[in-house]
Amino acid sequence: MSTAPPVFSAPRSGLQRWQLRTGLSLFVGYSAYYVCRSNLAIAAPLLIREFGPQGLNKEVLGQVASVGVLFYAAGKVLNGVLGDFLGGKKIFLLGMVGAVAATVAFGLGQGVAVFFAAWAANRLVQSMGWAGLVKTTANWFSYQSYGRVMGLLSLSYLFGDVAAKLVLGQLLVLGLGWRGLFLAAAGVLAVVALGCSFSLKSSPEDVGLAAPPANPDNIFATDASPAADRPASLGSLLGPYFRSPAFLLMLLMSFGLTALREAFSFWVPTYLVEAAHLSEGAASQWSALYSVCGMASILGAGYLSDAWLRGQRGVLILGACVGLVPVLALMTQPASGPALPLVLTALVGLLLLGPYSFLSGAMALDAGGRQGAATAAGLLDAVGYAGGTGALWLTGALAERRGWEAAWVALAALAAATAVAALVFYRTQERRPALVPTVA
Repeated sequence: MSTAPPVFSAPRSGLQRWQLRTGLSLFVGYSAYYVCRSNLAIAAPLLIREFGPQGLNKEVLGQVASVGVLFYAAGKVLNGVLGDFLGGKKIFLLGMVGAVAATVAFGLGQGVAVFFAAWAANRLVQSMGWAGLVKTTANWFSYQSYGRVMGLLSLSYLFGDVAAKLVLGQLLVLGLGWRGLFLAAAGVLAVVALGCSFSLKSSPEDVGLAAPPANPDNIFATDASPAADRPASLGSLLGPYFRSPAFLLMLLMSFGLTALREAFSFWVPTYLVEAAHLSEGAASQWSALYSVCGMASILGAGYLSDAWLRGQRGVLILGACVGLVPVLALMTQPASGPALPLVLTALVGLLLLGPYSFLSGAMALDAGGRQGAATAAGLLDAVGYAGGTGALWLTGALAERRGWEAAWVALAALAAATAVAALVFYRTQERRPALVPTVA
């Protein structure tokens, strides 16, 4: 059983004080990224209303979002590799600065072409954020606390999503237009980026401290020292991932879970406007219910996998995907009021977001260690967001042409297919001795 101290406990040493400071900086910083990411979903009904005569309907807006995810997926690979070579802090801050510039450009845009270009640029630079977070976490924390640390840090994107929807939704209620919404989001991220530039350090060595131990069973353990924090070459960094059956199965699960998450996260405000008959501001605020339930899901899933399932995460992913199928099927039913859509929205968050957080979080850290954690997270997210690209477009196209019923049926089928991949992972990988030690 691990004797590691509680994560983010009252600091008793110089290392623990810096771990607390680092964890808080990463949490606040990555939360702020989402103010410049959730804003498009919040502004979607207003954009469709204003630019509908120019051809911006739900299908086209889904294409804008899909192109953004495609660039995000490509950036995940590039910036994951850069993060392992250049360091986490540099990548984390550079992504913030780029997102501020792209968000301002979108807010000043005058047509669909500008929206495509600005949103693609925004998602490309935002792919630096998670790579920087994972690399910095691998440097600062012991492998014995990866599950707990990443569970807490994974709450950052949900906290940021909730905060963005509540605050930006309230700005809509107060009468701020979509352009003001984008400029306000850029201002918030710029202030947080400035603070993180002073509070964040890339590794303990930067402040004269010894690095905590990396996972001795990471995927590079036979190729290099487990404690190495930089790869020797590009080939030595990428090759081991594609020779690992466990990692290839993780890529399949990431494809399905990220596609489900992207499609639902983006379209839920518009769905609540059209199916639950809520106003744009109310739909934005109520859609935060999905993220609030997702926070409980992340903490609960992490506890169950560590304390009850001895680190077996595939079985939880399997159970969640099986549960999502009937929930998404129920969303095809016409609603006479907001109650049923809101309950189902909450259930999707509860089932989906905890298992989703495993893949590019604790599982990426355990697989990559200090040497390749950012690349592991980048590869998992890149494949996942490739699925998200198609899911965003398909959901928007089906909702526009055949109604929300057809869109939810397609996503239910995707959940069922992901359950099959999780079943194979559980049967072939988790019944054998675990690759990584269980966190007690």
